[in-house]
Amino acid sequence: MMKVIEWFKKSNRDKHFIYAVPIGFFFTILCVLGVATALEFKDYQYCRMYDWNDWLSTMLGGLFGQVLFLILIYLFFV
Repeated sequence: MMKVIEWFKKSNRDKHFIYAVPIGFFFTILCVLGVATALEFKDYQYCRMYDWNDWLSTMLGGLFGQVLFLILIYLFFV
C-alpha cells in the first residue's frame, strides 16, 4: 500500500487523478483522454519530459469518474 501512495505523491500524480474525476463524471472518457494528452504535451513543451505515469494517473481518475457516474445512473434508474 505504501508503494501506491508513494507512486501517487511523485510528480503530482494525485492531482492528475483528482482533477480528472469530475471531467470523467460530467463528460466522457474521450474528453479525459484529450485532457491527459494535453497535460502531458504541456509538460513536454515546458521541460522536454513526457511521463506516461502522469498520463495513466489522469486516465485512471477519469475512469473512476465514469464508474461513479454509472453507479449514480444505476441507482436512480434501476
